Amino acid sequence: MDTLYTNFYNNLVKLTRNKDLYKFLDKEDIFSDRLTFLLLHFAFFLKIYKKSEKKPILQNIFDSFFKQLELNIREIGYGDQTVNKKMKEYINFFYSILDKLDTWDSININKRNNFLSEILNTSKKLSYLVDYFDEYRVNLINNSLTSYLKGVDKQ
Repeated sequence: MDTLYTNFYNNLVKLTRNKDLYKFLDKEDIFSDRLTFLLLHFAFFLKIYKKSEKKPILQNIFDSFFKQLELNIREIGYGDQTVNKKMKEYINFFYSILDKLDTWDSININKRNNFLSEILNTSKKLSYLVDYFDEYRVNLINNSLTSYLKGVDKQ
C-alpha cells in the first residue's frame, strides 16, 4: 500500500482523536463515533477536491482509505465474514454522508446542525461541530491536495 495515502489516512484518524469533537455529545469516544467522524472528514475532503483533482487520483485515495479502514477493523479482531459485512455497512453509510453533504454549502446553520445531529445519532445542538467542519472545509479549500498527502496535518 502506498505510504503517501497511509499518511493521509493516519492524519484523518488523528483529527478524529480530537477530544473537542466529543465534548458536547455526552458520549464516550468509542469506535463507532470515531468512525463517523473519520467518514465525515473524508467526505468533506472528497467533496472539496473532486472539483479540482483528477478522478483516478481521488479513486486511488478512496480505495486506499477503505483498504486501510478494513485492515484496522481486522486488527480489532473481527473475522472475514464480519469484516465484509461491516465494510459494506460503512461504505453505504459513507455514501449516505456524501449524498447529504452535497448541499452543505447551500444550507443554513440550522440545517447543517440537523445534518450532523442525524449523522451522529443525537438530538443535541451541534453548532460547535458546524463551526469545526466549516473551518475544516475552508482549510481544505485553502490548501492543495499534495499538502494533505505529504503527511502535513493542517488542522
